[in-house]
Amino acid sequence: MTRHRHSRHRLRRNARRIRRDGIEPMMILSDDLEFAPIVLVTLGQAMWRYRSELAPLSMTFLILTGGAILHAAYATWWPTVLIVTALTSWALAFFGRWVNLTRPAERGYAAVTVMLAGGWTAAATAVGPFTVPLPHVLAMGAFVAGLPWWAHRRRRARVRVERTLAAWPEISQAVGLAGSRIQSAVVDLWGYRARVALARGQTVEDVVSKLPALESALGTRRGAARVQPVPERANRMELRVIETDPHADAIAWPGPSVSSITQPVKLGLFEDGSPVRVSLLRRHALVGGVAGAGKSGGVNVILADLSACPDVVIWGIDLKRGMELLPWASCLDRLATTAQEAQALLRDAVAVLDGRADLLAQQGQRVWQPRSDAPALVILVDEYAELVDEAPEAVRHADSIARRGRAVAVTLVAATQRPSQKAMGHGAVRSQMDVRISFRVRERRDVDLILGQGMLKGGWHSHTLNAPGKFLVSAPEHDIPRRARTFLLADDAVQRTAVRHASNRPPLDDISVAALETAPMEADRDASSESSSAVPCEVRQAASQDAENTLWAALRDAPTEGLSIDDLMRRTGMGRSWVYYRLQEHAHSGRAAQVSRGRWRALPDS
Repeated sequence: MTRHRHSRHRLRRNARRIRRDGIEPMMILSDDLEFAPIVLVTLGQAMWRYRSELAPLSMTFLILTGGAILHAAYATWWPTVLIVTALTSWALAFFGRWVNLTRPAERGYAAVTVMLAGGWTAAATAVGPFTVPLPHVLAMGAFVAGLPWWAHRRRRARVRVERTLAAWPEISQAVGLAGSRIQSAVVDLWGYRARVALARGQTVEDVVSKLPALESALGTRRGAARVQPVPERANRMELRVIETDPHADAIAWPGPSVSSITQPVKLGLFEDGSPVRVSLLRRHALVGGVAGAGKSGGVNVILADLSACPDVVIWGIDLKRGMELLPWASCLDRLATTAQEAQALLRDAVAVLDGRADLLAQQGQRVWQPRSDAPALVILVDEYAELVDEAPEAVRHADSIARRGRAVAVTLVAATQRPSQKAMGHGAVRSQMDVRISFRVRERRDVDLILGQGMLKGGWHSHTLNAPGKFLVSAPEHDIPRRARTFLLADDAVQRTAVRHASNRPPLDDISVAALETAPMEADRDASSESSSAVPCEVRQAASQDAENTLWAALRDAPTEGLSIDDLMRRTGMGRSWVYYRLQEHAHSGRAAQVSRGRWRALPDS
């Protein structure tokens, strides 16, 4: 490099001598013959560096030379040249994607260019390349055909990437990755990605810790570089640079992606456009992130997909008086908006869990297989920390569900801002969450709270997410940090989806209903065990019979729009579970029907 610099200085000095002293150029040239190879090398390097920009000119020279050779030696071959040209143009037009011409415009440009070049070559073969007006046609055609080439965005991006990565030895030395090398690079719609071979002893974790320095060396914007390991080789990685953010704008929800809980839910899109699919069957999920980061949007996507599945029953807990989950009330089998209701709901969920476990044990089976007549149960808790503060007794039931609910398809989905051990109730809930979804967090340490210990060091940087709806997902099928953005459901879309799916929601199965029916009723739960045992069995049976008579009378006298569960609870003085399962008995026997979501009345002929 120093030698080349000295040679350029000497050439400029000699030019000044020619202008100042009138020295013959040949005299100086004779002195500089030793520098001629250096000049040729420099010229060759420049032509190689700008080979993409010079491609139309190089191709024009090759066409002219080829035409001259063919005319001199094979002047009668011009029909063969036309046939080969036509076949090549047809192949590029219809099969150009095989040679990386992915867009129709690119295939059309390649086909037309080959057709023009082949037609000129055939004419030059027949009559000679310098026969007027062939030289003029060639020059004008080269200029016109070169304009799209010079202006093409992908070509310019590919050249820029190649020149950037050509300096990788200096870049790797500057950031402390000396010895690594670029194996391949591909330019895509949003930027480029390169396969990098690491030097002996270097790991992907070493690169992750140097990401800010690497972004500076590459000249990208802050947060544009991504590093992903290559599963096959520990000394390989994929470096991805995002030049245009594909998630700059919100992504509208395209509609339900599943028709069964056994299928993975589509939460959003990764930066390369591939879908984020996560299975929630027999997996508890934790959704975390600061306020305004997009947790509610993620919860809406989960509810929108699950509500389309006829083999899952959804229960919801929203201690913000139903602000988040109330729009989905028509699709929720139960919705708790107070601490007492939440405690009763989770207690009933444990009863369902126990009933299903008993049945599986009796039948010698290990797992509950969801069907429309034996649906899975998903319990979605919004702001789980509020549940810990307002209903600490409910945390014990949630802990039991987290530990034992997997086999019987009773799943817990918890959303919270900061899932510390204190916020999660000091139980096993957080440790049993197999699916972790992290929206933006404010502090780096919160990354490990949501995604798990050591995830921050492994490159899971959810504290760098820069827009609502962007998230990272950790699950058995997603063990590499890849940024994604969840779908957006506007309020009117939520309402339309809830109305559309409300009529297809399944009831609980008979086994779960029987388990809830044999569980202690809510009226008994508020009393002490001593007072309950002091009540004679005959008295309890009589009270239950009176309540059943009262319930039937209320159903027969109900208005056209029916009576709500709360109205029936007040009239009978019994708990929600008791009322619910007596209604199921009447429905199965054809005496009563559900008029609308949560409202019942007796059938006219009963």
